[in-house]
Amino acid sequence: MTEGTVAATEGAAESGDALSHLEQEGEIAADYLEELLDIADLDGDIDMDVEADRAAVSIISDSGGRDLQKLVGRDGEVLEALQELTRLAVHRETGDRSRLMLDIAGFRAKKRAELAELGAKTADEVKKTGESVKLAPMTPFERKVVHDAVAAAGLRSESEGEEPQRFVVVLPA
Repeated sequence: MTEGTVAATEGAAESGDALSHLEQEGEIAADYLEELLDIADLDGDIDMDVEADRAAVSIISDSGGRDLQKLVGRDGEVLEALQELTRLAVHRETGDRSRLMLDIAGFRAKKRAELAELGAKTADEVKKTGESVKLAPMTPFERKVVHDAVAAAGLRSESEGEEPQRFVVVLPA
């Protein structure tokens, strides 16, 4: 075997190991969330995936997800707390810090689309005026989506402030 073949084989093995580790995180999270749904007497199906090098778990409902809104809370506050608890459950089982993303009743997916649009519109405004724009405080997830949208529009952005009042500033080119 050549040196390049060995490196490619090792890289593929590491990639496979990373994928199986993320799938294991998803399985642990799914089990934890199933128990939570049973305790809360809520109906929901759990969908697992791997997105952007992190496990992604969604709780969805065939009945419109009205009951699941209790698990989302106002502005996603309960969802954020459940995500942290789920990450802790994964950490307890694996010993590794988890970056797992949790979505409930499509809340986070809808929020991602809204924030991507906000980032693109803000970037357009900054391009037209040449002035930087400060956005309202956001969670780390929300800021990441906006940063990605601004970068896709060809501009730079930075986060400023301290949690929980940390916000995005979109800068002119």
